[in-house]
Amino acid sequence: MEKISFTLNNKAVEVEAEPYDILLWVLRTKLGLTGTKYGCGIGYCGSCTILVNGEAMRSCGMAVSEVAGQQVTTIEGLAVGDELHPVQKSFVMNDAQQCGFCTPGMIMNAVGLLNANPTPSRSEIIKGMNDNLCRCGSYNRIADAVEDAAKSINGGSES
Repeated sequence: MEKISFTLNNKAVEVEAEPYDILLWVLRTKLGLTGTKYGCGIGYCGSCTILVNGEAMRSCGMAVSEVAGQQVTTIEGLAVGDELHPVQKSFVMNDAQQCGFCTPGMIMNAVGLLNANPTPSRSEIIKGMNDNLCRCGSYNRIADAVEDAAKSINGGSES
């Protein structure tokens, strides 16, 4: 076991783990952050998506040692106090979740997409969200939510 330090949801953390322990399980079991979901376990479905230095990444295929010294954000770290992140607000307003299982990963992927491209076109949103799977089929509402969030983040301007 080693002590691995990183910033998690804007707070410095140090966790004792094997360097090769899967980040998803460290987040869920050692740090108690269960918003990041286990879906397929092979990085395909996107349920385990988190942000590492603002970039959307799959935590089920990452060793905890890969985030040493990095900034990690989970769904629990997006809101500031009681104020939801614009993407979270937009998902609620657009009813972009049904069962809710994929929603944390979808939101984190959308935030990463908007970090990289604050004004994506509809086709860029669809392409950028394409690798996150939703078994309920909420894709149109999810795309609407990301589109509305981009507008909100950019002060209401059209993309």
